[in-house]
Amino acid sequence: MERQIVINHGEEKITASIHYPGETVKREGRCKDRVPLIIICHGFVGSRIGVDRLFVKAARELASEGNLVVRFDYIGCGESSGEYGQEGIDSMIAQTRTVLDYGLSCGDIDPTRVILIGHSLGGAIALLTAVRDRRVKKLILWSSVGYPFNDIVKITGRNVYDEAQEKGVADYLGYGFTPVFFDSLGTYQPFQEAIKFSGDVLVVHGTSDDAIPVDYAFLFQKVFWMRPEGRCDKEIIFQADHTYSSGEHRSQLLLKTKEWLNQLEAVQSDWQHWMI
Repeated sequence: MERQIVINHGEEKITASIHYPGETVKREGRCKDRVPLIIICHGFVGSRIGVDRLFVKAARELASEGNLVVRFDYIGCGESSGEYGQEGIDSMIAQTRTVLDYGLSCGDIDPTRVILIGHSLGGAIALLTAVRDRRVKKLILWSSVGYPFNDIVKITGRNVYDEAQEKGVADYLGYGFTPVFFDSLGTYQPFQEAIKFSGDVLVVHGTSDDAIPVDYAFLFQKVFWMRPEGRCDKEIIFQADHTYSSGEHRSQLLLKTKEWLNQLEAVQSDWQHWMI
């Protein structure tokens, strides 16, 4: 079952879709009556639907595995209120935490199994949120941005950035971007902050990604492995593009994501039995 909801964030309205876990899934352990919470963070000028309905399909598959899944539109995107590009990354981190508040209030959520999935710029936002919010226990990065300013300016074109600096606002695909937005991109450095997150991480990237270099996946894994705790697994999908637009590549992405989550679930269950 799934339904559309509206989450208040200050004076703005964040539109989201919540997917309830499949009833046929059986779990074991001390928290067997509680379910994991997964929140999906979309990318630059995206929406909770995703290119070729990527996030819709992901949410439904993950919910069928027994997870409660929330996918949402950042302010100014999709069906949410407000203007995208008027504020910076700090606002998107705050929005993600607001959605996290809502997800954890749904009841029967296992606080030890709270996962953020982020795609592209949403990957960077998910990471930056996880570093600042100890409630996030696991992180999944799909084709994540690594250098926000360079990566996004490469996508928009330098002329958009220059126009925003000169005129105070610049149009890109109908969105108005301000200097505040671009300046915030240069303030945050995901590679430098990654070491602060102590939870488990899965990094996925496609070799044919023309928007964000696949090399970032190797850099992220290297940084995550430098931490004193927490594992990091990497999956490189051959010939997959930035949005995993082919059916085969999308299937590989979702299969690897589900397998990774189920593997960690099994390890946690075994650990709980051992403790008992």
